[in-house]
Amino acid sequence: MISDILSRANWRTSSKTQANGSCVELATDGQEWVAVRDSKKPDAGVLVVEARTFHFFLRSVKDSGVQA
Repeated sequence: MISDILSRANWRTSSKTQANGSCVELATDGQEWVAVRDSKKPDAGVLVVEARTFHFFLRSVKDSGVQA
């Protein structure tokens, strides 16, 4: 089921993507999940996590001061 949704997903690349394409891409259903994949190898696999878990991760990175 999720693979069908992901095959039609609108993948986004970060605005901070390097010129060499080294970045991740994200897709979401807008409420329940966020999918992450390697922009250079989109067929290599996808990590899908709950949206609230992903948002917690992002908030933790921002709060830590780590430069992405």
